[in-house]
Amino acid sequence: MGLIATATAAGAALLLTACGGNGDGSASAAADAAKDTAAGAGRSAARQLDFLSGTAKKHHAAPRTGDWANGPGKPAARPVAKKWVQLSASAAGDLDPVVVNGAGFTLYRFDKDSANPSTSRCNGACASTWPPVVVAPGGKIFIDGVKKSAVGVIKRDDGALQVTIGGWPVYRFSKDLRPGDTNGQGVQGTWFGVTPDGQKAGRPAGGDTGGGQQGKPATSATLFDDVGFADNGAQGLAGPGCRNVARDDVASSLQAAGSLKIWSGPDCTGRSKVIKGDVADLGTLGFDDDVSSVFFG
Repeated sequence: MGLIATATAAGAALLLTACGGNGDGSASAAADAAKDTAAGAGRSAARQLDFLSGTAKKHHAAPRTGDWANGPGKPAARPVAKKWVQLSASAAGDLDPVVVNGAGFTLYRFDKDSANPSTSRCNGACASTWPPVVVAPGGKIFIDGVKKSAVGVIKRDDGALQVTIGGWPVYRFSKDLRPGDTNGQGVQGTWFGVTPDGQKAGRPAGGDTGGGQQGKPATSATLFDDVGFADNGAQGLAGPGCRNVARDDVASSLQAAGSLKIWSGPDCTGRSKVIKGDVADLGTLGFDDDVSSVFFG
Protein backbone atom coordinates (compact mmCIF):
# COMPACT_ATOMS: atom_id res chain seq x y z
CA MET A 1 0.00 0.00 0.00
CA GLY A 2 2.88 2.36 0.79
CA LEU A 3 4.37 1.85 -2.68
CA ILE A 4 1.00 2.45 -4.34
CA ALA A 5 0.44 5.64 -2.36
CA THR A 6 3.91 6.89 -3.20
CA ALA A 7 3.43 6.17 -6.90
CA THR A 8 0.06 7.88 -6.90
CA ALA A 9 1.49 10.96 -5.21
CA ALA A 10 4.37 11.06 -7.69
CA GLY A 11 1.95 10.78 -10.60
CA ALA A 12 -0.16 13.58 -9.20
CA ALA A 13 2.90 15.77 -8.82
CA LEU A 14 3.91 15.12 -12.44
CA LEU A 15 0.39 15.93 -13.60
CA LEU A 16 0.36 19.14 -11.57
CA THR A 17 3.69 20.23 -13.05
CA ALA A 18 2.54 19.40 -16.59
CA CYS A 19 -0.54 21.57 -16.10
CA GLY A 20 1.56 24.53 -14.95
CA GLY A 21 0.43 24.34 -11.34
CA ASN A 22 3.85 25.26 -9.95
CA GLY A 23 6.09 25.80 -12.96
CA ASP A 24 7.10 29.37 -13.72
CA GLY A 25 7.79 28.51 -17.34
CA SER A 26 4.29 27.11 -17.84
CA ALA A 27 2.69 30.16 -16.22
CA SER A 28 4.74 32.42 -18.46
CA ALA A 29 3.73 30.41 -21.51
CA ALA A 30 0.08 30.69 -20.51
CA ALA A 31 0.42 34.47 -20.15
CA ASP A 32 2.11 34.71 -23.54
CA ALA A 33 -0.66 32.61 -25.06
CA ALA A 34 -3.28 34.93 -23.56
CA LYS A 35 -1.49 37.95 -25.05
CA ASP A 36 -1.33 36.25 -28.44
CA THR A 37 -5.04 35.48 -28.23
CA ALA A 38 -5.87 39.11 -27.39
CA ALA A 39 -3.64 40.37 -30.19
CA GLY A 40 -5.27 37.96 -32.61
CA ALA A 41 -8.72 39.16 -31.55
CA GLY A 42 -7.65 42.74 -32.19
CA ARG A 43 -6.34 41.93 -35.68
CA SER A 44 -9.52 40.04 -36.50
CA ALA A 45 -11.68 42.94 -35.29
CA ALA A 46 -9.61 45.44 -37.30
CA ARG A 47 -10.33 43.50 -40.48
CA GLN A 48 -14.05 43.98 -39.84
CA LEU A 49 -13.76 47.77 -39.48
CA ASP A 50 -14.22 50.20 -42.34
CA PHE A 51 -11.16 52.47 -42.72
CA LEU A 52 -11.98 55.58 -44.77
CA SER A 53 -9.59 58.32 -45.88
CA GLY A 54 -10.76 61.82 -44.95
CA THR A 55 -13.03 63.28 -42.30
CA ALA A 56 -16.44 62.22 -41.05
CA LYS A 57 -17.87 65.41 -42.55
CA LYS A 58 -16.41 64.55 -45.94
CA HIS A 59 -18.14 61.17 -45.79
CA HIS A 60 -21.45 62.71 -44.68
CA ALA A 61 -21.62 61.04 -41.28
CA ALA A 62 -25.00 61.52 -39.61
CA PRO A 63 -25.25 64.34 -37.03
CA ARG A 64 -25.04 63.36 -33.35
CA THR A 65 -23.26 60.10 -34.12
CA GLY A 66 -19.72 58.88 -33.44
CA ASP A 67 -17.35 61.49 -32.03
CA TRP A 68 -20.11 64.10 -32.41
CA ALA A 69 -22.27 62.16 -29.93
CA ASN A 70 -19.66 62.03 -27.15
CA GLY A 71 -20.10 64.60 -24.39
CA PRO A 72 -16.89 66.47 -23.49
CA GLY A 73 -14.84 64.33 -21.13
CA LYS A 74 -17.45 61.56 -20.98
CA PRO A 75 -16.94 57.89 -21.96
CA ALA A 76 -18.59 56.70 -25.15
CA ALA A 77 -21.42 54.72 -23.55
CA ARG A 78 -24.25 54.88 -26.08
CA PRO A 79 -24.11 52.64 -29.18
CA VAL A 80 -24.58 55.66 -31.47
CA ALA A 81 -21.38 57.17 -30.04
CA LYS A 82 -19.37 54.10 -31.09
CA LYS A 83 -20.42 54.04 -34.74
CA TRP A 84 -17.30 55.89 -35.86
CA VAL A 85 -14.20 57.66 -34.69
CA GLN A 86 -12.02 60.16 -36.52
CA LEU A 87 -8.25 60.46 -36.24
CA SER A 88 -6.94 63.78 -37.55
CA ALA A 89 -3.37 65.08 -37.50
CA SER A 90 -3.70 68.60 -36.12
CA ALA A 91 -2.39 71.09 -33.58
CA ALA A 92 -3.82 71.82 -30.13
CA GLY A 93 -2.44 74.28 -27.62
CA ASP A 94 1.34 73.96 -27.74
CA LEU A 95 1.18 70.47 -29.26
CA ASP A 96 1.96 70.28 -32.96
CA PRO A 97 1.44 67.73 -34.33
CA VAL A 98 -1.07 65.89 -32.20
CA VAL A 99 -4.04 63.69 -33.08
CA VAL A 100 -7.55 64.97 -32.37
CA ASN A 101 -10.90 63.28 -32.83
CA GLY A 102 -13.80 64.31 -35.04
CA ALA A 103 -15.03 66.83 -32.46
CA GLY A 104 -11.57 68.40 -32.14
CA PHE A 105 -10.65 66.87 -28.76
CA THR A 106 -7.03 65.92 -28.06
CA LEU A 107 -6.16 62.22 -27.91
CA TYR A 108 -3.59 60.88 -25.45
CA ARG A 109 -1.37 57.86 -24.77
CA PHE A 110 -0.36 56.35 -21.41
CA ASP A 111 3.23 55.37 -20.55
CA LYS A 112 2.06 52.42 -18.43
CA ASP A 113 0.37 50.85 -21.44
CA SER A 114 2.30 48.80 -23.97
CA ALA A 115 2.60 49.16 -27.74
CA ASN A 116 4.13 45.72 -28.35
CA PRO A 117 1.96 43.90 -27.68
CA SER A 118 -0.75 46.58 -27.66
CA THR A 119 -2.14 46.52 -24.13
CA SER A 120 -4.28 48.92 -22.09
CA ARG A 121 -3.68 49.12 -18.34
CA CYS A 122 -6.24 51.87 -17.77
CA ASN A 123 -9.47 50.35 -16.48
CA GLY A 124 -12.10 51.11 -13.84
CA ALA A 125 -11.73 54.59 -12.34
CA CYS A 126 -8.81 55.31 -14.67
CA ALA A 127 -11.05 54.78 -17.70
CA SER A 128 -13.57 57.27 -16.28
CA THR A 129 -10.87 59.95 -16.00
CA TRP A 130 -9.33 58.93 -19.33
CA PRO A 131 -12.17 57.66 -21.56
CA PRO A 132 -10.76 55.17 -24.08
CA VAL A 133 -11.41 55.84 -27.76
CA VAL A 134 -13.67 52.93 -28.67
CA VAL A 135 -15.46 51.82 -31.82
CA ALA A 136 -18.19 49.23 -32.33
CA PRO A 137 -17.46 46.02 -34.28
CA GLY A 138 -18.06 46.80 -37.93
CA GLY A 139 -17.79 50.54 -37.27
CA LYS A 140 -15.86 53.18 -39.20
CA ILE A 141 -12.51 54.86 -38.58
CA PHE A 142 -11.99 58.07 -40.56
CA ILE A 143 -8.30 58.73 -41.13
CA ASP A 144 -7.22 62.31 -41.78
CA GLY A 145 -3.45 62.84 -41.95
CA VAL A 146 -2.72 59.57 -40.12
CA LYS A 147 -1.39 56.52 -41.97
CA LYS A 148 -3.72 53.52 -42.01
CA SER A 149 -0.74 51.28 -41.21
CA ALA A 150 -0.37 53.10 -37.86
CA VAL A 151 -3.98 52.46 -36.79
CA GLY A 152 -5.38 49.35 -35.13
CA VAL A 153 -7.67 48.16 -32.35
CA ILE A 154 -7.37 45.97 -29.27
CA LYS A 155 -9.99 44.23 -27.18
CA ARG A 156 -10.20 45.79 -23.72
CA ASP A 157 -10.90 43.88 -20.51
CA ASP A 158 -14.59 44.81 -20.81
CA GLY A 159 -14.72 43.52 -24.39
CA ALA A 160 -14.84 46.96 -26.06
CA LEU A 161 -12.62 47.66 -29.07
CA GLN A 162 -10.13 50.44 -28.34
CA VAL A 163 -8.32 52.31 -31.12
CA THR A 164 -4.52 52.27 -31.19
CA ILE A 165 -2.01 54.51 -32.97
CA GLY A 166 1.47 53.13 -33.46
CA GLY A 167 0.38 50.29 -31.19
CA TRP A 168 -0.50 52.64 -28.31
CA PRO A 169 -4.11 52.61 -27.03
CA VAL A 170 -5.53 56.14 -27.20
CA TYR A 171 -7.79 58.09 -24.84
CA ARG A 172 -9.51 61.43 -24.25
CA PHE A 173 -9.21 63.37 -20.97
CA SER A 174 -12.19 64.09 -18.73
CA LYS A 175 -10.96 67.63 -17.99
CA ASP A 176 -10.69 68.64 -21.64
CA LEU A 177 -14.04 70.42 -21.95
CA ARG A 178 -13.45 72.38 -25.16
CA PRO A 179 -11.99 71.37 -28.52
CA GLY A 180 -8.27 72.16 -28.52
CA ASP A 181 -7.82 71.74 -24.75
CA THR A 182 -4.60 69.94 -23.76
CA ASN A 183 -5.10 69.72 -19.99
CA GLY A 184 -3.99 66.08 -20.02
CA GLN A 185 -0.50 66.79 -21.33
CA GLY A 186 2.12 65.65 -18.82
CA VAL A 187 -0.34 64.59 -16.10
CA GLN A 188 1.55 62.51 -13.51
CA GLY A 189 4.43 62.39 -15.96
CA THR A 190 2.79 59.48 -17.79
CA TRP A 191 0.08 60.97 -20.05
CA PHE A 192 0.92 62.73 -23.31
CA GLY A 193 -0.83 63.82 -26.47
CA VAL A 194 -0.27 61.24 -29.20
CA THR A 195 1.32 62.10 -32.56
CA PRO A 196 0.15 60.62 -35.89
CA ASP A 197 2.84 57.90 -35.59
CA GLY A 198 2.11 57.05 -31.95
CA GLN A 199 4.90 59.06 -30.34
CA LYS A 200 4.57 61.54 -27.46
CA ALA A 201 3.48 64.98 -28.60
CA GLY A 202 5.33 68.03 -27.34
CA ARG A 203 8.68 66.29 -26.90
CA PRO A 204 10.86 67.60 -29.76
CA ALA A 205 13.56 65.25 -31.04
CA GLY A 206 17.05 66.74 -31.04
CA GLY A 207 16.26 69.57 -28.61
CA ASP A 208 15.93 73.00 -30.21
CA THR A 209 13.01 73.41 -32.58
CA GLY A 210 14.09 76.74 -34.00
CA GLY A 211 12.94 78.83 -31.07
CA GLY A 212 16.38 79.20 -29.50
CA GLN A 213 16.93 78.29 -25.88
CA GLN A 214 13.26 78.80 -25.06
CA GLY A 215 12.33 76.12 -27.60
CA LYS A 216 14.13 73.43 -25.57
CA PRO A 217 12.43 71.56 -22.72
CA ALA A 218 13.68 72.92 -19.40
CA THR A 219 15.32 70.53 -16.93
CA SER A 220 15.18 72.85 -13.91
CA ALA A 221 13.48 76.02 -12.67
CA THR A 222 13.68 78.58 -9.87
CA LEU A 223 10.44 79.83 -8.35
CA PHE A 224 10.55 83.22 -6.57
CA ASP A 225 8.11 84.27 -3.87
CA ASP A 226 7.85 87.80 -5.30
CA VAL A 227 7.39 89.23 -8.79
CA GLY A 228 10.38 90.34 -10.82
CA PHE A 229 12.64 87.51 -9.53
CA ALA A 230 13.18 89.43 -6.27
CA ASP A 231 15.34 87.38 -3.96
CA ASN A 232 13.04 87.53 -0.94
CA GLY A 233 12.52 83.81 -0.95
CA ALA A 234 13.05 81.24 -3.69
CA GLN A 235 13.10 77.51 -4.28
CA GLY A 236 14.49 75.30 -7.02
CA LEU A 237 13.07 72.29 -8.87
CA ALA A 238 14.70 69.85 -11.29
CA GLY A 239 13.31 67.17 -13.61
CA PRO A 240 12.68 64.93 -15.40
CA GLY A 241 8.92 64.46 -15.25
CA CYS A 242 6.49 65.85 -12.69
CA ARG A 243 7.91 67.52 -9.59
CA ASN A 244 5.92 68.86 -6.64
CA VAL A 245 6.88 72.26 -5.21
CA ALA A 246 8.14 72.03 -1.63
CA ARG A 247 6.39 75.28 -0.64
CA ASP A 248 3.37 75.37 -2.89
CA ASP A 249 1.13 78.33 -3.71
CA VAL A 250 3.76 80.98 -2.94
CA ALA A 251 5.51 81.59 -6.29
CA SER A 252 4.99 84.90 -8.10
CA SER A 253 7.75 84.67 -10.74
CA LEU A 254 9.77 81.91 -12.35
CA GLN A 255 13.05 81.47 -14.21
CA ALA A 256 13.77 78.53 -16.52
CA ALA A 257 16.11 77.90 -19.45
CA GLY A 258 13.47 76.37 -21.72
CA SER A 259 9.83 75.33 -21.75
CA LEU A 260 7.91 73.59 -18.97
CA LYS A 261 4.37 73.19 -17.70
CA ILE A 262 3.10 74.59 -14.40
CA TRP A 263 0.13 73.10 -12.54
CA SER A 264 -2.16 74.46 -9.84
CA GLY A 265 -2.42 71.10 -8.07
CA PRO A 266 0.09 68.53 -6.79
CA ASP A 267 1.24 65.62 -8.97
CA CYS A 268 0.58 67.68 -12.12
CA THR A 269 -3.17 68.00 -11.66
CA GLY A 270 -5.61 70.92 -11.77
CA ARG A 271 -5.19 73.93 -14.07
CA SER A 272 -2.08 74.03 -16.23
CA LYS A 273 -0.11 76.33 -18.50
CA VAL A 274 2.88 75.78 -20.76
CA ILE A 275 5.48 78.51 -20.36
CA LYS A 276 8.67 79.15 -22.30
CA GLY A 277 11.52 80.74 -20.41
CA ASP A 278 11.30 83.33 -17.64
CA VAL A 279 8.00 84.75 -16.34
CA ALA A 280 8.45 87.92 -14.29
CA ASP A 281 4.85 87.95 -13.05
CA LEU A 282 2.90 84.70 -12.85
CA GLY A 283 -0.19 86.77 -12.11
CA THR A 284 -0.37 87.67 -15.81
CA LEU A 285 -0.99 83.97 -16.45
CA GLY A 286 -3.46 83.60 -13.59
CA PHE A 287 -0.97 81.60 -11.51
CA ASP A 288 0.18 84.06 -8.83
CA ASP A 289 0.62 82.06 -5.60
CA ASP A 290 -0.99 79.11 -7.39
CA VAL A 291 1.82 76.79 -8.54
CA SER A 292 1.93 73.41 -6.80
CA SER A 293 3.82 71.26 -9.32
CA VAL A 294 5.91 71.55 -12.48
CA PHE A 295 6.40 69.15 -15.38
CA PHE A 296 9.80 68.98 -17.10
CA GLY A 297 10.28 67.29 -20.46
